[in-house]
Amino acid sequence: MATNTNTSTTTSVSTTTNVNAGPRAGTSANTGATAAPAVVPAAGTATGGGADPAGGSPRLDLAKTAPKVFRALIGFDTAAREGLAPALVELIQIRASHLNHCAYCLHLHTNDARRAGESEDRLHMVPVWREARHFFTDRERAALALTEAVTLVADGGVPDDVYARAAEVFDDRELAYVLALILTINTWNRVALATAKIAGTDPR
Repeated sequence: MATNTNTSTTTSVSTTTNVNAGPRAGTSANTGATAAPAVVPAAGTATGGGADPAGGSPRLDLAKTAPKVFRALIGFDTAAREGLAPALVELIQIRASHLNHCAYCLHLHTNDARRAGESEDRLHMVPVWREARHFFTDRERAALALTEAVTLVADGGVPDDVYARAAEVFDDRELAYVLALILTINTWNRVALATAKIAGTDPR
């Protein structure tokens, strides 16, 4: 797919995971809100605000200031990963985080992937998976291509051949969950970037 071949290795932000990967373990970020039930985020979710990159005041903590919204995002993330192999979940989250330049999520999901047993070789090859096809299965390659197309949708939509290939290797239900996971990691990437989450600050 010529339209969506960005292989940037810059880091990205996190959502689910892993990372990204069945339902994630909760982070220890502040997710409480006055008069609202405590939120236990999915592993890898961007929970708090970070320092303003321009050196100004810290940015808001979405979990604290909009707990209902945050819980809805966690529910979406948790549902999206149902039935998907943990390795596939992490690969999708890592690749989207590369493309969105989200260092926070990239750090989180690569670490989640390592803890789940992912090899360093494969982690290093994710940004250049087309040139290292033998490191990944047919399903993983199809999911990575779809992840790139959806993440970079403004560059040319989701090409028919990319979608068709994913539909060949995933049944309809699996494909729906793969697509949902791509949507959730893109959302978490934007949460982390907008609130200036700092890579490496997640206690996990």
